[in-house]
Order: sequence, then structure tokens, then C-alpha cells
Amino acid sequence: MIPKTFTESIDLGDGRIITIETGKLAKQADGSAVIRLGNAMLLATVVSARKASPVDFLPLTVDYREKFASAGRFPGGFFKREARPSNDEILTMRLVDRVLRPLFPKDYHAETQVMIQLMSHDDDVMCDALAGLAASTVIQLSDIPFEYPISEARVGRIDGKFVINPSRTQLEESDIDIMIGASEDSVAMVEGEFDEISEEEMVEAIKFGHEAIKVQIAAQIRLAEAVGKKATREYEQEESDDAIAAKVNEAAYQKCYDIAKSGSSKQERGEKFGLVKDEVIALFSEEEQEEKGHLISKYFSSTQKEAVREVVLAEGKRLDGRQTDEIRPIWCEVDYLPSTHGSSIFTRGETQALATVTLGTSREANIIDSPSHQGEENFYLHYNFPPFCTGEARPLRGTSRREIGHGNLAQRALKKVMPDNCPYTVRIVSEVLESNGSSSMATVCSGTMALMDAGVQIRKPVSGIAMGLISDGERYAVLSDILGDEDHLGDMDFKVTGTEDGITACQMDIKIKGLSYEILVKALKQALDGRLHILEKLVATIAAPAEDVKPHSPKMVTRRIPNDYIGALIGPGGKVIQELQKETGCTIVINEDPETEEGIVEILGTSAEGIDAVLAKIDSITFKPEKGATYSVKVIKMLDFGAVVEYIEAPGNEVLLHVSELAWERTENVSDVVNMGDVFDVKYFGVDPRTRKEKVSRKALLEKPEGYVERPPRRDNNRRDNRGGDRNRNRNRD
Repeated sequence: MIPKTFTESIDLGDGRIITIETGKLAKQADGSAVIRLGNAMLLATVVSARKASPVDFLPLTVDYREKFASAGRFPGGFFKREARPSNDEILTMRLVDRVLRPLFPKDYHAETQVMIQLMSHDDDVMCDALAGLAASTVIQLSDIPFEYPISEARVGRIDGKFVINPSRTQLEESDIDIMIGASEDSVAMVEGEFDEISEEEMVEAIKFGHEAIKVQIAAQIRLAEAVGKKATREYEQEESDDAIAAKVNEAAYQKCYDIAKSGSSKQERGEKFGLVKDEVIALFSEEEQEEKGHLISKYFSSTQKEAVREVVLAEGKRLDGRQTDEIRPIWCEVDYLPSTHGSSIFTRGETQALATVTLGTSREANIIDSPSHQGEENFYLHYNFPPFCTGEARPLRGTSRREIGHGNLAQRALKKVMPDNCPYTVRIVSEVLESNGSSSMATVCSGTMALMDAGVQIRKPVSGIAMGLISDGERYAVLSDILGDEDHLGDMDFKVTGTEDGITACQMDIKIKGLSYEILVKALKQALDGRLHILEKLVATIAAPAEDVKPHSPKMVTRRIPNDYIGALIGPGGKVIQELQKETGCTIVINEDPETEEGIVEILGTSAEGIDAVLAKIDSITFKPEKGATYSVKVIKMLDFGAVVEYIEAPGNEVLLHVSELAWERTENVSDVVNMGDVFDVKYFGVDPRTRKEKVSRKALLEKPEGYVERPPRRDNNRRDNRGGDRNRNRNRD
């Protein structure tokens, strides 16, 4: 029996319709739905355990996977099955997680898993923009406690007009690519990249996306009501004790307040807070400490947070003594590592990033192979966050989702200023050596300087800053260049990057409801001042890109050749190109351009002589003399009926100079006119239709002797014999 299904539609306003269907698939999950746009279909499910996990946080997992079968493709690799998630899948998981996580009750600690799977792909649909809608919908269809529905939407701008959920092709023409996550009342998450837009334009894009999100949220509510909205499940409440909370607050608040306004360093501040906590714990008996120790720690953290926030709101002072719009001291250095192609150090307060740049050929491009996207990245950035940068010792378990997300943000910020005609594949690696607030923005700054140090001709330098917010609903303070503690204790983490002319990337997470656009605009304006201040420090260290790459860095030269010559350059079994690379010390990569039917030859080497030798070989292979032109040649072989000569400008290209073309006078011996090694000019006549061979002449460039009489052309014995044979055959037929 076919199950009963329920469907809701969302009109995107341009003829495209999103449909949400539930009741047909995955009915044992707490909530399930299929979201469809065009031929793209996402299956989303949510399951949450009935018992709380022993941890003191929400163990939420958001998983987004793209099935290769959705695009009619086989997975790569030996095992031919989907394995670890790609970077794009991880980035989508983060986009959804960041909006969902704050909306679960703070005391809800049940293991919860949201799974979103791409089951059918459409080239015109970017499904990451539908993942937030899918996740929120299945939670609304379940009995899992959740504050209110949300959704996400991507906004592009093409020819000055905003577009909701544009396709990948449309994004190539767009100067805005921003993802917005929001509830009906307020924006919760923003992430995107831009072609140096203004703060006002960014706010307009967010507003446009928010209006579309409201329509998607209304559809979720209608669907849940049609299905029959389930009552929220009962769950095990977190233990609490008002008496302990009051005792901790009374003993610790003022002491924490005084420490918060003392302007001490991170380490000193941590030690002082630790001593206060020990004093508070000592106020309780050993039995209370054993039974209620976790509550004492919890209430102390709450008291500390309350005190720190009040210092900022009441006195305008921050943990390290700065004013709200003050940037920490900055120092920078370039060319720090002698053997890299480019390097720089950026240090802001207690945050430090060391960036390196490596230059390579297209062979080093980052290959993207997923069901929804195939391509190459010739510019990419990797971000590493080792435990020592925060004074910790913990196991290394591969690249974290956080590292992938922060690296992607920095990459998006810098790729907007990369030169269009950059011949290299460029890789930046940011090693975070110290961290106390916004290491991703330090990565942008160090990456900018490393690119310029490497001689990459970026259009403009880029700087970045992280903004924070503390608000009690009535009062608020926007904080520039936030510390790690301010990120943890505050209500907003807003990272903005850009040049002196506009924004190139942003990432924003908001932890409070109803952030007004007034506060958002203020944060953006304050961020602009901070960005420009940091930019001055970068430019003071290195004002412009180096005119050339470093002496030990590879130089890149590209040459286009007709496709017909690619085989000759490679040689049988790759013999020619391999020997050429060995002789010159260069790396040679050949790619075909299907649009122009040409081969693109990339030559990468540290030796100018080696590169010149490769270019000379290419010129030799692709040399094609022009009819009527004059060329210098050298005699390389003597024959009875002429001399084999080699073109001086294209060594290896030979042609026969017939004895009859040596001189106007009759020549009996070739050596009477030329000898081995002689260099002289010849005229090129193209292919002789009679002999079907290339013809060159020395005598054509000499004056005719006085009284010279042209001899009659020789009879072609072969043609005469053939004609005789034809006559004999005809006679025999008769």
C-alpha cells in the first residue's frame, strides 16, 4: 500500500519551485523529508536519542553527503564507493550546524544526528543552499525540542539584480555569493565572498535573502500543521541548584569583575580566575564538592561570563584593557623563510600566523571531483591549527572541520585579488603559531604579504578583522579585533575581509535573537575602520608585490602550439619531452585547449638558460618556413646531388638544397660551391609540385650572370616510361 504523503511548495519567484514531501521515505526516523528543486533531490532525516548523553553539551552531528549515483557517476579510488566527505560537503555541514546548534535547549544533551543526502543531481541547482531548509524541515516534523524553524538561502547579484539560489553558471557572472541562515525574525549566520562591494550593498543582499527565507519558513510551518505537529518530547532536564548558584555568584562576581577590568594578559588573567575558582570551591564541604562539583564549576563559569560582559557594557573596558574599537599591537615580517617561494609573519596581540607560498604548474592544481562539481583550483589555501598555538597538548587526528572552514574563508578572501593571468598554480599554507582570537583573519593578512613577497601580482592587498558583540537587550557594545574569550562569552563572531575599496569575504555567527540591521551596519562600519588600520600595517611592511619571483623560485613561461605538434614535442613514449626535462632541469606540462584547438605548454624552471633551451626546442619543432621568405642555413651533410642544410633559427629542421639550386652556373661537384659547416642564405619556395618535396634555392638570391641562358627543363624519365607502359597496355588490349 502506498503511504500517504504530504507536500508543500515554495515559489522562488522566477518560475522555479521548491517542493517538500514527507511520508514516503525513511519513516522510522524521527523526521524525514525530500526537498526537490528541478531534478535535484535531497533526502533529509533526523534522529535524536531518548536518553541524555553523559556529556555536558549537545552531541549534535550534521552530516551532508553527495551520492555519486545522483549524477550517474562512479566514485573514484580503488574501492569505488563513497568514503570520507569532501571539503565542499564539510563546508555545507558547517553552514547548517552553525544555524541549528544554538536553537536546541541548552540543557538538551541527547545524541542527535541530522543526515542530508543528495540522491539526484541537477547541474542547474546548488544543493548546499537547500540543506538548511531540509534540516529544519525534518526537525519541525519531529518531536525533538527546538526553538523555532530556520532556513538558509544563497544570494547572487547579476547585472545589478539580486538572485535567490543562483546556479553555478550564474554565480560565475555574479559579484556576490553569500549564504544567509535566519529565522523569521532575525539573521543567525552569514558567509560569502564578494567583488569588493560596500557595506551597504552587503546589508541589502542579506535583507533580500532574509525575505526569501521567511517564505521557506512559512512552508515548513504549513507542512508540519498538515502532517499534525507532534508535541515536544519530554527529556531529562539538566540538574540545577539555586542555592549553590546564589552562593557562587555572591562569592565570585565582584572578584571576577575586578579581574575583567584589570587589563591583564591571557595567561595572567587565566591564573587569577583559576585562584578565584579555587576559593569558591573551598567554600563547600568535601561532600558537596564530590556530589555537586560539576554544578559549582558550571555556576562559576556563568558568574565569570556575567561579570566580564558587565564590565564591557558598563565601563567600555575589555579583558585586555582596550577600548571597544581598539586594535591590538601589530608587527609583521616578510621573507622570513629563506627557501620558500614566499613567506610572511603576521602577529596581532597574542595571535600569530606564519604563511608560505609555493608556485607550481597546472599539474599541482587541486582537483575537485564530486557528484555536483568537477574542476580544478589553481589557487588554494590550507590552514593548520596545531594544539601548541593555544598552549595545549592533545592528539592530532587529521584536518578538523574547523580548519577546513577557516581555510576556506581565507581562501575566498584572497582569491578575489589574484591576477587573472597568473601563470602559476599557487598554494598558501598558514601555520597558526599563537591563537587568542581570529587566527583566520591573521591568515588573510599573512597570506596577503606572503603572496606579495613571492612576486604574485595581486591586484590589491587584503586585510581582515573579527568583530564581536555584547548585548543585554538594551545596551550593546561592538568590539573590534576580539579575543578568544570575547568570542566565547560574546553574542556575535563577525569576520570581515577586504581591500581599501570593498569587502571580499565575510563570516558571521550570531548567538542572540533579533539582531537589528542598525547594529549590523554599525559593526560593518567599525570593521571598515579596523580593516584599514590593519591594512596600513601590511603596506608599511611590504608596499607592493615584488617585481619578480625570488631567484630560487621557479619561473613560469607558457607557449601555445598547434595541436598537430603536441605529439612531436612529447615524442614516442614520451622520449623527447623526458630528455628535454632532464637536459634543461625544467618541468614541462602540456594541456590541450579545446576551444582554440591549441596545446598550452607550461615551462617551469629556475634556470633562464634551461627555459630558453626548452623554448628553442619548441620553436624548432613548430618551425614552418614561409613561402618566399629568406632563411640562414648551415650545411650539415654533403651528397652527390646536393647538400642537406639546417635552418639556423630552427635547429633540427633540415631540407635538401639540390645541386641545381646552388648556383646559376652548371655545377658538377657540390663541393665546388659549398662545404661542410658553411652558412649562407636561401630562399624558400614551398613544396615543389613536381617532386612533392620542399624546395630551397641559394642561386635565387644571387644575380644572374651576364648572358645567362635558361636551359630547357629535363625530361621526366619516369613519366616517359609510364606513358610508354600505358601505350603497350593499350596495344595488348587491342
